[in-house]
Amino acid sequence: MNGAVLKSDPERYQLSNELHARPFPRLTAPCRAVFLAIRPDGAAERDHAVDRDHLIELLDRHGSSHPAQNAQHYAGELGRGSLKWESHTEFVTYTMFVPGVSEAPFSADSLALFPEDWLAGINGQIVSAAMVRIELAETAEAAEADFVDRMGEHFAPESLSTGFVVDREALVATDFRIHEDGLARILVYAMKGIGPRRLGRVVQRLLEIESYKSFALLSLPVARDIAGKVTELDKKLGEITDRADDPRVVLEALTDLAAEVESLSTQSAFRFGAAGAYEAIVHDRINVLREERLRGRQLYSEFMTRRFDPAMRTCRSAERRLKELSNRVARASDMLSTRVNVAVEAQNQALLESMDKRAAVQLRLQQTVEGLSVVAISYYAVSLGGYFLAPFAKLAGIDKSWTIAAVTPVVLCIVWMMVRKIRKSE
Repeated sequence: MNGAVLKSDPERYQLSNELHARPFPRLTAPCRAVFLAIRPDGAAERDHAVDRDHLIELLDRHGSSHPAQNAQHYAGELGRGSLKWESHTEFVTYTMFVPGVSEAPFSADSLALFPEDWLAGINGQIVSAAMVRIELAETAEAAEADFVDRMGEHFAPESLSTGFVVDREALVATDFRIHEDGLARILVYAMKGIGPRRLGRVVQRLLEIESYKSFALLSLPVARDIAGKVTELDKKLGEITDRADDPRVVLEALTDLAAEVESLSTQSAFRFGAAGAYEAIVHDRINVLREERLRGRQLYSEFMTRRFDPAMRTCRSAERRLKELSNRVARASDMLSTRVNVAVEAQNQALLESMDKRAAVQLRLQQTVEGLSVVAISYYAVSLGGYFLAPFAKLAGIDKSWTIAAVTPVVLCIVWMMVRKIRKSE
């Protein structure tokens, strides 16, 4: 930049480093891995400090280095293997990689890679756990033969999914089941010549499919519960709108129903939103594997289409029905509110007309009173004037009656003008 110093956004480097924050592991076959995905108990929020402390407890047992204070991921040596730790929005994952494979495939002691007392102190519950066995194969044909002759018996045949991936450089298999040791089983045959990074990417994507699939399915019980409640609330909405009660009473019932629907929406919004994101990640990870069929067996993508996708459609259906119910309640409330407003306006119109009539009566009464006031004031004024002018009229030889008759019109005009002036000044 010719020596010029450009001002950078404060988060520029942090955001750039985020793209490289979770590197894939470097793996060399044969090896094995145990994977755990953990979330807090029930609806509790994750405590990142507690998760980090639990990780440090495990690292201290092997004298390993600690992650940075606010780190969201960690990778390092742990005893004779290596550990990969990642902190996500909803859960935390631990993956232990160890060189070599046991003589007995998928032996029950795999979880022993993690100390038993440390596992007991986990902050939360395991949602997904898997054991990965990675074997080295000279050729794709050798991997296929070994799987058919020896390894296939360790999987449930009705849900077994297998196939070649990443240009036939690996053969993968799983049955998506939780076996007697509490772990799912994933088998990977790495062809001779596959690079450590590429093998690490394959294993990482298989584990992500397993974990994100499990977390996406957490929304299925919620969807079933929501579907039942939506049916009940839908029926309740019909009963409310059919009632012939006072519209204001019906509107109050609709308001209570809207509150129930909004509560359901609030409770399920995160779960449904997360399910959609996890579903997208699962399909993305399957697509990048570029599967090829093995002897007519079903692929990962086919299993997901038959088993996983219907569950996700159930979740989307429940979410859609809840939104539609909310919209119907809102429309019914708007229509009823309009009816109430029209009725109130009609009452207000009648009240205004009544007020107009009363005002007209009051005006006429006021005019009558004013007229009487003019007469009364004039009467007293003429009387006083008569008494005042009587002596002068007598001297002039004018009869008192004529004097009063002459004064009366003048007094009436003066009093009338004074009352009118007073009215105008108000």
